[in-house]
Amino acid sequence: DSALIPEGVKRCSFKAFSLWLLVIFAVIGWGVLGGFLVLWKGLNQTGLNDSFGFGLYITADLAVIALGAGAFFTGFLTYVIGKKELKDIINLAVVVGFICYTGAQIVLLLEIGQPIRGWFSFWHPNVHSMLTEVIFCITLYTIVLTVEYLPLILENRQLDKVPEFHYFSHNLHEIMVVFAATGTFLSFFHQGSLGGLYGVMFARPFAFREGFFIWPWTFFLFVASAIASGPALTILVCKMVEGVTRKKLVRREAISTLAKVTGYLLAFYMVVKILDTWWWATQTAPRMGMNFADFFQTPYGM
Repeated sequence: DSALIPEGVKRCSFKAFSLWLLVIFAVIGWGVLGGFLVLWKGLNQTGLNDSFGFGLYITADLAVIALGAGAFFTGFLTYVIGKKELKDIINLAVVVGFICYTGAQIVLLLEIGQPIRGWFSFWHPNVHSMLTEVIFCITLYTIVLTVEYLPLILENRQLDKVPEFHYFSHNLHEIMVVFAATGTFLSFFHQGSLGGLYGVMFARPFAFREGFFIWPWTFFLFVASAIASGPALTILVCKMVEGVTRKKLVRREAISTLAKVTGYLLAFYMVVKILDTWWWATQTAPRMGMNFADFFQTPYGM
C-alpha cells in the first residue's frame, strides 16, 4: 500500500498496527453492545428515568459535542479571521470534530428510543424544545464537517491523479471559508442550546439562570467553554499522537497560537463563571425563595 500513503511516511510494523486496531475495535465493540442493548431492551438500560433524566451518559454526550467545537472554532480562526499558521493543524481539528459529531449523531439516534422514527424530529418538530434546534444544527453541521473532511480524502496521491477529484478538491479549498462561516453559525447556536438545557431539566434547580431575551446566561457560558476546551482537545490529541509516533506532526507556531487563544478563553470563562455563580447565589436564588445552602441540605433542595 506504499502507493496510497504520503511520500516519506514510514509504516509501523504489522504487529504494532494490529495492537492499535485491537484497542480501537474493543472500544467500538463496547459501544455497539451498549447501543444494541438500548435498542433491544429500551432506554431503561441507561439507568435514567423521568425523575432524574441526567447522568454520566448524558454528560458524556454533551461533553463530546463541546469538545468537538475545536473543529468549527479552529476553522473560524483559520479561514474567517485569517490565522494562516493554523493551517498546519486544521486538518487534525476537522478529524477530531468529525469523530465527536458523528459519535453524537449515533447517541442521538439511540436517545430517541425508536430510530426508525428519527425523521419525526425534522418533519414534526417541537418548536418549543431546545433539542429540536440541537438536532437540526448538529445534523447540518455534521454535513458541513463531512464537506470539510472530503478534501482530506481526495488529497490521496492516487485519487489526486483523477482530474475530476483534483479540481473538485481544489475548488472546495477555494470556498472553504463559506463552510467555515456556516459551521460557526450553526455550532454557536446548538452549543448554546445545550448549555441552556441544564436550566430546564427537572431536578436541576441549581442550574436555573436568568438571561438575555430568550437565552439564559448558561447559553453563552456553554459557548465560551466549548470554544475554549475544543481547541485544547485538538492540541492534546496532537501531542499524544506525536508522543506515540515519535514524529513531529505540527509546527510549534501553530500549537503556540492555538494554545494562547485557548488560554485566554479559558481564563475569560473562569472569571465569568465565578461571577455568574456569585450572582446566582446572592441574587437569583433568593428571589426564587431559596437560599444558597438549601441546595446542599435535602435532595434537590426540596
